[in-house]
Amino acid sequence: MAKAGEALERLLGVMKRLRGPGGCPWDQEQTLESLKSDLIEEAYEVIDAIESGNCSQLEEELGDLLLQIVFQSQICEESGHFEFSDVATAIADKLERRHPHVFGEVQVANSAEVLQNWDAIKKSEKQEGDKPASIVAGIPKHLPALQKAHQVQKRAARAGFDWPHVDDVLDKLHEEIGELKEAMGRNHEGDIRDELGDLLFSVVNLSRFLGHNPEELLNQNIKKFIKRFQSVEDQVHASGKDFKAFTLDELDAFWDEAKRQ
Repeated sequence: MAKAGEALERLLGVMKRLRGPGGCPWDQEQTLESLKSDLIEEAYEVIDAIESGNCSQLEEELGDLLLQIVFQSQICEESGHFEFSDVATAIADKLERRHPHVFGEVQVANSAEVLQNWDAIKKSEKQEGDKPASIVAGIPKHLPALQKAHQVQKRAARAGFDWPHVDDVLDKLHEEIGELKEAMGRNHEGDIRDELGDLLFSVVNLSRFLGHNPEELLNQNIKKFIKRFQSVEDQVHASGKDFKAFTLDELDAFWDEAKRQ
């Protein structure tokens, strides 16, 4: 703990100097708004590092992500709102408050009960006046749509609003496909958009019900598609012909070869 404290104090000092008199002009120009894209980018780079299995890369990317927290905390300290110690204290308090089975006397049987307690405590924290806070409130609006849908459905399910069996989820999926076909038959653009959205939402729900994160599944499928498509490109280039010189059946044959490889 002492080593971690010293390292963090050094990082905070470095950031303060970069933003202070005689510091770095670029760092001094940054604002909370200008750093938004950097924060998102660094978070995704951490995910890439996790998936790579490279611990050295993960160490570096976690440092870059921590920098964003320290950077924004320094900006807020300069404006008199809060400082890094307030951020650390607030999250430590929240963790203790939302883990009464660890820091209190509450008994839980499994992780499902932990999540139920977490939601109940969070709901009580967010309540304003006599109106209870919504179970699906507070989900970041800038989350990718698949991830946001997944989170909304998870919260609703934890509250008991869920299908009893996977067959019910599949039936709903088929129902949405049928409604999309009907909208396409009417050639009504607004209805087609609505039904496509319902279909996507149902696919996310099926993924959640089967225990998978749809964002991760789609990313895996995209990577697989890219790898196979690049193999198709290699075969086309090796032929010496232009891509458009091949029929779809011929390109499908290249695709099948890529799958076999």
